[in-house]
Amino acid sequence: MAEVTVSELAKTVGASVERLLMQMKEAGLSHTSEGASVSDDEKQTLLAYLKGLHGDSAREPKKIVLQRKTLSTLKSGNRKTVNIEVRKKRTYIKRSDEEIQAQVDAEAQEQLEVEDVAAVVAPEPVVMPEPEVVAEVIPEPVAEVIPEPIPEPTPESVADSPKVYADPELQRLAAIGARRKAAAEAKAKAEAEALFKVEEAARLAAEAAAAAKVAEAKKVGKPAPAAKPAVSGEPVHDKTRRFGKAAPTDDDDKVGKKAKKPIGKGGKKKGRLAMNDMDDSRRKSPRLRSGMPAALKVDNKHTFQKPTEKKVLEVQIPDEISVGELAQRMLSKSGPVVRQLMKMGVMASINEVIDQETAFLVVEELGHQPVVEQVESVEDELAKQFAEIKSEGTEEPRAPIVTVMGHVDHGKTSLLDQIRKSRVASGEAGGITQHIGAYHVDTPKGMVTFLDTPGHAAFTAMRARGAQATDVVILVVAADDGVMPQTEEAIQHAKAAGVPIVIAINKMDKDGADPERVTNELAAKDVIPEEWGGDTQFIKVSAHTGDGIDQLLEAVLLQSELLELTAPVNVPARGVIVEARVDKGRGVIATALVQQGTLRKGDFMLAGESVGKIRAMTDEAKKPALEAGPSIPVEILGLDEAPKAGDEFFVVADERKAKEIAETRQTKARQERMSRQQAAKLENMFSDMGADQVSKLNLIVKTDVRGSLEAINSALHDFATSEVAVDIVASGVGGITESDMNLALTTGAIILGFNVRAGGAARALGEKENIEVRYYSVIYNLLDEVKSALSGMLAPETREDIVGIAEVRDVFRSPKFGAIAGCMVIEGTVFRSKPIRVLRDDIVIYEGELESLRRFKDDAQEVRNGMECGIGVKNYNDVKPGDLIEVFDVTQVQRSL
Repeated sequence: MAEVTVSELAKTVGASVERLLMQMKEAGLSHTSEGASVSDDEKQTLLAYLKGLHGDSAREPKKIVLQRKTLSTLKSGNRKTVNIEVRKKRTYIKRSDEEIQAQVDAEAQEQLEVEDVAAVVAPEPVVMPEPEVVAEVIPEPVAEVIPEPIPEPTPESVADSPKVYADPELQRLAAIGARRKAAAEAKAKAEAEALFKVEEAARLAAEAAAAAKVAEAKKVGKPAPAAKPAVSGEPVHDKTRRFGKAAPTDDDDKVGKKAKKPIGKGGKKKGRLAMNDMDDSRRKSPRLRSGMPAALKVDNKHTFQKPTEKKVLEVQIPDEISVGELAQRMLSKSGPVVRQLMKMGVMASINEVIDQETAFLVVEELGHQPVVEQVESVEDELAKQFAEIKSEGTEEPRAPIVTVMGHVDHGKTSLLDQIRKSRVASGEAGGITQHIGAYHVDTPKGMVTFLDTPGHAAFTAMRARGAQATDVVILVVAADDGVMPQTEEAIQHAKAAGVPIVIAINKMDKDGADPERVTNELAAKDVIPEEWGGDTQFIKVSAHTGDGIDQLLEAVLLQSELLELTAPVNVPARGVIVEARVDKGRGVIATALVQQGTLRKGDFMLAGESVGKIRAMTDEAKKPALEAGPSIPVEILGLDEAPKAGDEFFVVADERKAKEIAETRQTKARQERMSRQQAAKLENMFSDMGADQVSKLNLIVKTDVRGSLEAINSALHDFATSEVAVDIVASGVGGITESDMNLALTTGAIILGFNVRAGGAARALGEKENIEVRYYSVIYNLLDEVKSALSGMLAPETREDIVGIAEVRDVFRSPKFGAIAGCMVIEGTVFRSKPIRVLRDDIVIYEGELESLRRFKDDAQEVRNGMECGIGVKNYNDVKPGDLIEVFDVTQVQRSL
C-alpha cells in the first residue's frame, strides 16, 4: 500500500489529526505535522500500540449478544389501542481454533463412512425358480450390479461453490459444505441406478418363465397362452375370457395378480390406470361414456400474494371532485372514503361532490400524497396565445394613459375641461362626475389619454380600476381645502398599483389658497415633493384661469418618457373596458381602452362574460372611427350584454372558441354566486333562530352605466345593520321595463332609477298598481333618501328620566288602603300617574305604580320638592322606613343610521 499523510489517515479512521498525532507520539513514532507521510510498517506499529491499550486477544469477548426491540400498535374493533412490543435476541459465539479443527475432522470421518456405505451398496442376485419342464429358451444369468464409486470432490467443484470468501477460515467451511452436497448427490444417484438394475433383472426373469410355459404347452399339445410378456408395472388384460378362449393357468394369474388389481373403488373393471414406467405414447386421455374427452382437472389453488408494504400514490385533485372519482384515483373502494368523510363531519354519498380542501384532508388521512391538478383551461390557452402574439409583434412607443383622481369638488373635471377646451363638468348633474370618462388630447409635445374618475366615496371601486389601467396618476388637491378622505384613498390606490403620481395643486386663483399647507399634509402621507428630496412633482395650477396647465402636461410627458412606454401595434387588440351602458335604440355600448394591438371595425371581441362582433366604433367626440391603436379610448357597439367595468377584452379570430370561453365564465360566475348564497344561508341558519327578525328594504336599482350600478350597490349594502338591511332584488343597466314593474309588484320593492326613466307601458303599469318609482341624477340624493328610509324602519330608542325621589319616613296602616308610607320629597317632583320603583339600600326591590298620593287629607296629582305626602304603592305592602320611592318618566327617541 502506498504511503499516506497523517491527515489522510485521520480522515480514513475517523479521528481528528491532533488525537492521531498524540497517539503516534505515544507509540514512539516521530510524526509531528499533519503533512508527514506514514508507511505500512509505521501503521502496524501504531495498530499494535492501540491493541495493547485495549488488551490482548486472550481478553477478547467470546460471545456477543444482540438485542432488538420493535414497537407496533394494534387497533381492536372497539376502538381500543394495544401497544405490542417484540423483542428479538441473537447470540454470536466465537469458537477457538481447536473447536474448528475438531469439527473439520468429524466431517471428514463422516464423509469416509458415506463413501464406504456407497461402495458396498449392490442389489442381491435374483434366484430363478427351476421349472418342472426344461424350457427351450434358457435366459442368461443375471450379472451382479456393482455401483460405480462416488467420485471425490475436486478443487474445481469446490471453486464452483456459490460464494467465495476472502477469509481462509470461511473459505474452508464453504469447501466442506460443497463436499457434503456432492456426496449426497452421488449417494442418491447410486441408489437410483441400483433400483433400476433390480427391476431389469425381475423383468428378464418374468420373460424366461413365460418362454418356458410356451415350450411346455407346445410339447403337451395344448393351445399356447398369450405370449405377451408381463412387464413390471404393466397391466395384463384378460383378453382370453373376453373372446371365449381358454383361461390362463394359475401361475399366469399369479404373475399378473398385482397388475390386474384396479385402482379406485372395488368392483369396477374399467378405468384401470397404467403405471409410471409405461410409455407416454401408450397412455390415453380419459373419456366419458359418450366418447367425448373428459374435461381436464386444473388445480384451483390461487397464486395471489398479499403486498408486503402499502403503496403511496400521488393523487391529482381538481377544484371539485366526486367521492367515487376520488376513491378511484386512490385505487380504493368508496367505503373508506365515505367513512373518513363522516369522521370529519361531512355527510357525502358516493356521487356527491366535495371541494379541493376537503379532498386534500381525506387523501392525507388515508396515507397518500395529494397534488393539485393542473388543468389547462381555455382561459390559459387564450393567455398563452396572446403572449406568443405579443412576442411576435414589434414594440413601438405609445401615448401615456393618465388618470385624474382626487376628492370630490376639487376640480378634476374642470382641469380636464381646461385641457380639452370643452365643457364636460357643466354636462354632469350637479357638476359632479358620476362615472369614468376617457379622452385623448393632442398636445404640442405629444398625445395624452386621460381617464376622469369620480371623487365621491361611493366610487371607490371605480377609482381602483382607474389606477390599475393607467400609467401616470394626476392627483388633484384643492389649495383651499387640503387633503381629504378621498385624497388619501387615491394615494393608496396609486401606490398599490405601483403607478407614479404627479400632484396638481388646484384653485390657486382663490384668496384662501395655501399650497404650503397642502404640501405639508401630503408629506405626512409619504408623498414627498422633489424640492424636499422626494420623487413626486408638485405643479400649481388653476382650472379657472388656465395657469400651470402647460407645466402639468410637461410633467406628465416627462414622467412617461422615464417609463419608456411601448406596445405592439400590428397584433390583435387587447385592453380594458372602462365603462358600459345600454342604449334603448342602439343596444350595448361599451367604452374600451386599447392597451396593445389595433382594434378594427368588424373584429370579434370577447369582454368578460359577453361576446360580439364590433358593428360600429366612435371616439369621445362621437365621430365614427375605423380603427384604434394603443392608448386610444373608443366606444364600441355590438356586444350581446353589458360587460363589467374593468373587464379585460380580447380580439379573437375563432368565434366558436370565444363563445365557449364566455359560456364557461358565465357558468363559473353562476356557481360562485350560488355557493355564496348557500354559504350565507348555512352561516345564518342558527344565528337567525334566536335573534330578532331583520327588517329589509326591497329595492330594484336601474342605472345608465355599469360603473355607477356597482358603486350604488356597494354603497347600499354598507347601510346594513343588525336590525335593518337593504335587499337588492334586481339590478341592471338600462331603462325601467314592464318586467321590472311586475317584479316590484311581486316583491313589494321600490324602484330606483339613476339617470334612467321608465317607458310608456312601464309607466302606465306603475301608475295602475301604485308602484313607487324614484328617479335620481345625483348619487348623494339617492343614498341619503335610502338612508333615511332605513332609519325610519329602526325601532325607537326608549329612555328613562328620573323626575322625583321621595324618602319614606314612617309607615301607617290603613284598613282601606293597607300600608301608607309617610314620605318627604327630597328631589324633583312626585307625580301620581307616572311609574315608580322602590329602592332599599340602593337596590330595586319593586317596580310598579302609585295607588294613591295625598297631601294631608286631599288627593294630589303631584308633590314638589321639600313637601310631605302620603304614598300608597299598588300591590305592595312591604314598604319600610328608609326606603326610597323613585318616580321616572319613559320617552322614546327616533333612531337614525
